[in-house]
Amino acid sequence: MQIEGDYNRDGYAIARELVTPAIARAFMAVLKEDLPATLPPSQGEVLPVLKRHTTEIYGGDYPPMLGLLWGLTGTVERIIGVTLVPTYSYFRFYREGDVLRVHSDRPACEHSVSLTLDYSDDVLWPLEIEQRAIQQPLPITDDFGGQPYTSAMLRVGDALVYRGTEHRHARITPNPNGWSAHIFMHWVDPSGPHADQAFDGAGTPRSVNFTFA
Repeated sequence: MQIEGDYNRDGYAIARELVTPAIARAFMAVLKEDLPATLPPSQGEVLPVLKRHTTEIYGGDYPPMLGLLWGLTGTVERIIGVTLVPTYSYFRFYREGDVLRVHSDRPACEHSVSLTLDYSDDVLWPLEIEQRAIQQPLPITDDFGGQPYTSAMLRVGDALVYRGTEHRHARITPNPNGWSAHIFMHWVDPSGPHADQAFDGAGTPRSVNFTFA
């Protein structure tokens, strides 16, 4: 793994090969085996950050994603230099032409990772992140309103590590691939202002009771 940027100075950095491309694609292959051959778009209202439905899977509904979130916690701690507690993760499957509007994240996303699992056509799709840190949430927009931003070009297995509540981010360039697959993982500082978001507000993981004969 190679780190590009200074997380503590800038609030974001690129982790090259946070996982190897082979592991990223293997995870995607297992996920595809576990899901229907045709991934249906989500139902209900379109999320404000999107312009049409995408396919999404919440980590709590797919245990391998929780395993990845918890398993990468120590690695992300070393990148940012802070003790972390996981909050939640989810998978999103974008189609050609999809965009992600400019936004910041909720308190559970104090420290975040956007990991690229695969591209159908191997065309890098930039993830843009605003350089300034915001002090409070701003309205969702289609561009950065003239504010400077950085375009992170993430290969398969690469990730952007960023302060999700402080730095607005987006994919304002339409997806050039037939599809692309990404996992988003989030943590909080257990001594910080969002400690109550640990394990997505549950405080601790679900307890399991064993009875032995």
